[in-house]
This record gives sequence, structure tokens and C-alpha cells, in this order.
Amino acid sequence: MAESVALDPVDLEILRLLQNDARMTYRELATSVGIAASTCLDRVGRLRRSGVILGHALRLDPARLGRSLEALLMVQVRPHRRELIGPFVDRVRALPESRALFHLTGPDDYLVHVAVTGAADLQRLVLDEFTSRREVARVDTRLIFQQWSCGPLLPPT
Repeated sequence: MAESVALDPVDLEILRLLQNDARMTYRELATSVGIAASTCLDRVGRLRRSGVILGHALRLDPARLGRSLEALLMVQVRPHRRELIGPFVDRVRALPESRALFHLTGPDDYLVHVAVTGAADLQRLVLDEFTSRREVARVDTRLIFQQWSCGPLLPPT
């Protein structure tokens, strides 16, 4: 497990603001937290080097890209062995429908967030890309009606 990094109140405010708007300029960010722009640049650089800030992400609307149906697939892999897991993970990550992949504990081994064009496309994906694989024992599908972003993520107090 990665070690946590010591963060002061200014660092926490920088993280909060950047999570709400990662496109802020250093000048805007510095003004918002009450420090010089050069100090802000140094602090953000330190947060990147320490691995607290992992990068920037562009969020897209799947529906506007023709993928209006989103689902969560709970996948059970049998046997659950390392030599099967690597190729399975690589294959799922390469699918254009895949949005996120989680390795889990419990009865399901993986949770896959997918975005597809509709019900027929979801059926094709489940049948052709998941249940047709020898190592996939079961797939349970849950449609996503609505999704909300949460955050910002800050360390526990």
C-alpha cells in the first residue's frame, strides 16, 4: 500500500480547487489559496512528484458519442488464476466499450463499467466478448440509470 503524504491546509485547498476545475491557471489557483504563483507552481509540482496528483482527465458524455446506454457487468472468472487474469484484463481494457475495470473481492471477480449504443449492442458485448470466453463463468448485468460525480477526494481528518 502506498504511504500517505503529509499535506498542510494550503495543499488541501489546492487539491480541492483543482478537483473542481483542473483547468485553473496557476495565477488563479494561487490567488484563490492566497499564495504567490511561483509558490503555487512549486506546491503543485511537489504534489505531482509525490504521486498525490496523478494527472488530468478529460470527461466525455458517452450519449453524445452515440453510446447512450451504460451498464455495470459483474464478471466471475473460473478458475481465478494469474495466468488467466492478465490476458482477461488486457482484453477488457482494449474493448472500446469499456470505461472502467475493477478487480474485486467477493462472489464477483470483476466489475466492468461499459458504454454501448443500445440493448442489442450490450447483448452482443456480453455474449461475444465475455460469456464466449472459456474463463468467464458468469456475467450479471446492471443498467445505469443515472450517474453523479462525487468529491473532492481529500485525506481523512
